[in-house]
Amino acid sequence: MKTILERANERGYGKNGWLTTYYSFSFANYHNPNRMGFGALRVLNDDVVEPLHGFEMHPHKNMEVITLPLKGSLHHSDSKGHQEMLRWGQMQVMSTGAGMYHSEFNDKSSKVALELIQIWIVPKEMNTPPKYKVWDIYNMLKEDAISVIISPDGETPISILQDAWLSIGEFNPETKLNYQLHKENNGVYIFVLGGELLVESFSLGAKDGLGISKVDSFSVEAIKKSSALFIEVPMD
Repeated sequence: MKTILERANERGYGKNGWLTTYYSFSFANYHNPNRMGFGALRVLNDDVVEPLHGFEMHPHKNMEVITLPLKGSLHHSDSKGHQEMLRWGQMQVMSTGAGMYHSEFNDKSSKVALELIQIWIVPKEMNTPPKYKVWDIYNMLKEDAISVIISPDGETPISILQDAWLSIGEFNPETKLNYQLHKENNGVYIFVLGGELLVESFSLGAKDGLGISKVDSFSVEAIKKSSALFIEVPMD
């Protein structure tokens, strides 16, 4: 087993007026040669966007972009004509392929900060036609289980252009289970959204991250009521 541990307070940090971001991997002005990604997982940003602000129209290309609102409302628009308002319980998935532009704003009617997680995964095919969709994931989540939300093999309605699985675990205290990797030579990056987990011998608190590779399965135990992302990606 090979592991990479990153505590919440060890992440990169950026503050630019209306935007506060914690970076699990190198991004924008944060550069750490030891944190350039985890296999095909290139970006995991923890953003807080103040009311009435957001990201103006900007380009993406050849990246699978997954956005998960945690609190507040996210207004999306893009060069393909999509207009959406996202909240917790929904997930936005973009295969940006040959290129597309989009903007992301805190709902202009909101008086609360927008909190979101954004994930970028390198695709296995380049310059494909861009695709975009918002999915309701609330009914996919199961209590005391690791619920698969994204898969490449038809197991779930959501897929991306990579041999990757994204799951969300929601656990009551004392829940114990194993995570079985879906594909040989994949690794899993666990990111705790809240609570406290024991993953193998590692105690993880809110916003801690742990990458595990060169293993077929690993144990997970909830110490407190907890939720976490499990991002399984190719390591080659």
